[in-house]
Amino acid sequence: MDLRRFWRALGPGLVTGAADDDPSGIATYSQAGAQFGYALTWTMLLTLPFMVAIQIISACIGWQTRRGLARNIAQQFPPVVLYVLVALLVVANTINIAADLAAMGEALTLVTGGPSLLFALAFGAVGLVLEVFVPYHRYAGFLKFLTLVLFVYVAAAFSVHVPWGEVLASTFLPSLSVDRDYLLTIVAVFGTTISPYLFFWQASQEAEESRMSHKHGLRGAAPEDFFSHIATDTWVGMLLSNCVAFFIIVTTAATLHASGITTINTASQAAEALRPIAGELTFILFAAGIIGTGLLAVPVLAGSAAYAVTESFGLRGSLELPASRALGFYAIVGAATLGGAALAATKIDPIAMLFWTAVINGVVAVPIMAAMMWVVSSRKGGIAVTLPRWIKVLGWLATALMALAVVLLIWSSFAGTTS
Repeated sequence: MDLRRFWRALGPGLVTGAADDDPSGIATYSQAGAQFGYALTWTMLLTLPFMVAIQIISACIGWQTRRGLARNIAQQFPPVVLYVLVALLVVANTINIAADLAAMGEALTLVTGGPSLLFALAFGAVGLVLEVFVPYHRYAGFLKFLTLVLFVYVAAAFSVHVPWGEVLASTFLPSLSVDRDYLLTIVAVFGTTISPYLFFWQASQEAEESRMSHKHGLRGAAPEDFFSHIATDTWVGMLLSNCVAFFIIVTTAATLHASGITTINTASQAAEALRPIAGELTFILFAAGIIGTGLLAVPVLAGSAAYAVTESFGLRGSLELPASRALGFYAIVGAATLGGAALAATKIDPIAMLFWTAVINGVVAVPIMAAMMWVVSSRKGGIAVTLPRWIKVLGWLATALMALAVVLLIWSSFAGTTS
């Protein structure tokens, strides 16, 4: 398979993985590198197989049923369970959009000067216009192109001095700790890496792809061919996501942590801190990456919320439909985007917003992942989802990992209040 054909074969998995490295994620990974140096690089290695498994499961649910995740959950659980899960998703996504838009506005201000709030609102408007007026089959290509911006973080790592021996030792032979700040950062990294909006987005996009399966020449193919296509796409996307996150941790550890800077409140603050230490090139690359990933992630966050809500209430919704034929769907896209922009305009403490985004994502992920695993394990209602046994095992282990992260968060918070 030549490179061009391989690129065309990639789709929802690639975009989903790239959207995981949004500005909120960049801030979390930057804080991990600044505060703990290379000590948390192992988290990217640990989460990769679980992240891949849960995204493959969500993708197969969408592809094989030709329905999004919310509609499949609705067939397995009482309505109140679905509504609670979707409400939590919408709240988490709106806060995430706010954090991302604020970081994008601040990043552009660092490079060009000007009002960061105005830039944040403009970025929100651009993302909204693209989703409403550009058909999905064209918009997907645009999102795929934006994933290339993530390579700036790889370039940034190689523009500074990095002790790779120490990095490899921390990655494969980690030193663990029960320190409260260490555990909180791990929980934040897990919540940022394995996020609920990614499940809903990829399932919905695979459902879109399945309905247009002639594009990939997969109509009528055997189930194992579907799985192979989805698995390749998802592995590439998640490898890109965790590789970029790894290099963000490495870059900030080699510069900020090594220089005694251990506290980073926002992604743009991380970029600004890099300027005097790593040079103008690294600073510009980091800031440009924040803007590019934000343009990719904000529509994904708003779109996943819209898919979940419309599927929950049986409304028509698709990025392939014009706005006149899916008013409710695009109204939710607009509400999520504008709600995030309004929240960004309130000047809420950036670190608080980022922290609660990670916490909410981590907490909400557990019941949603459990519901997903129930969907693929039960034959109640709808189409049975065919998956290899090892994927199901990894999916349940991923759910247990996130549950453990939440338990650690609760324990560490309780310990912090009683100490």
